[in-house]
Amino acid sequence: MHFESPIKRRKSRQIMIGDVAVGGDAPISVQSMTNTETCDVAATVDQIIRIQNAGADIVRVSVPSMDAAEAFGEIRKQVNIPLVADIHFDYRIALRVADLGVDCLRINPGNIGREKRIRAVVDKARDLNIPIRIGVNAGSLEKDIQKKYGEPTPDALVESALRHVDILDSLNFQNFKVSVKASDVFMAVGAYRKLATQIEQPLHLGITEAGGLRAGTVKSAVGLGALLMDGIGDTLRISLAADPVEEVKVGWDLLKSLKLRSKGINFIACPSCSRQNFDVIKTMNELETRLEDITTPLDVAVIGCVVNGPGEAKEADIGLAGGTPNNLVYVDGKANSKIKEETLVDDLDKMIRAKAEKKAAELAEQEKNLIAKT
Repeated sequence: MHFESPIKRRKSRQIMIGDVAVGGDAPISVQSMTNTETCDVAATVDQIIRIQNAGADIVRVSVPSMDAAEAFGEIRKQVNIPLVADIHFDYRIALRVADLGVDCLRINPGNIGREKRIRAVVDKARDLNIPIRIGVNAGSLEKDIQKKYGEPTPDALVESALRHVDILDSLNFQNFKVSVKASDVFMAVGAYRKLATQIEQPLHLGITEAGGLRAGTVKSAVGLGALLMDGIGDTLRISLAADPVEEVKVGWDLLKSLKLRSKGINFIACPSCSRQNFDVIKTMNELETRLEDITTPLDVAVIGCVVNGPGEAKEADIGLAGGTPNNLVYVDGKANSKIKEETLVDDLDKMIRAKAEKKAAELAEQEKNLIAKT
């Protein structure tokens, strides 16, 4: 199971969101957004830290008012992850958070108002090297575009995006990324595919307002999975009506499934049937909960019977194949030991942690040698 993704990614410019590269040959970054009241600094900081600990590379914070802008400044002092400020219409908020240390402005230049205000924001972003995200949403298209198309369509989303792009182009500002989100999977995918051929800037992927944890995960996986397999996308957010931490987990699972990034444990587990020699579902639930803290990339197979068990187990870093009277554990493709059902989870926990520690040391040594060579 150790092979690189066959996906050939679209070539794009690279921009920097704080210390996170987006676009070019940079890894596809995972984002989420706080849902706390921004003026509640303590609650927002706490949520950002949880999102970061879950594996997010970037966090977006809504800044709807000048009071929220001042609170953003306090939040910025207390966290070290790159922050994007989500701003609509009021250019003064953008100018303020820029001075307070924002890493990216999510603001559509066409919605700011007069040219003087647009230029003020762009000049500030240029002076402080702050990128802008143009964020087009099917639910908030310009009135004339809505009238022209009658309803949101992929072409309508792209036309709106290019209108904002033209404004930045006219001001000789290229430090931006673009999103064209819709809650309809076909609409979003169509818009991103079209836009990908017309600009060279990075694309921020998302199926907006995708729904709750289960339905939203499915819709996001279908839509973003299709785009990612086309090589489209440089950063993504899974939009769920759920704890933002879940958005990060789903985002990572999506990238891991396409072998675009690796982090933590990639579980291979059977759905279980009457052939199982131990309770696969219970075992998986316990292992996932126990091992969430492991960040070293590792493949772990948990298969309940001897039919598919040995084959899958041999391909993983650590694999468990159900057997009678004891279950067989494989390490690096070779039979290693047998464990009883009564101690199965505890034994696997210890073995996986030991393997993760060993692999982390090996990866660190490889990185050290690579740095020495360069």
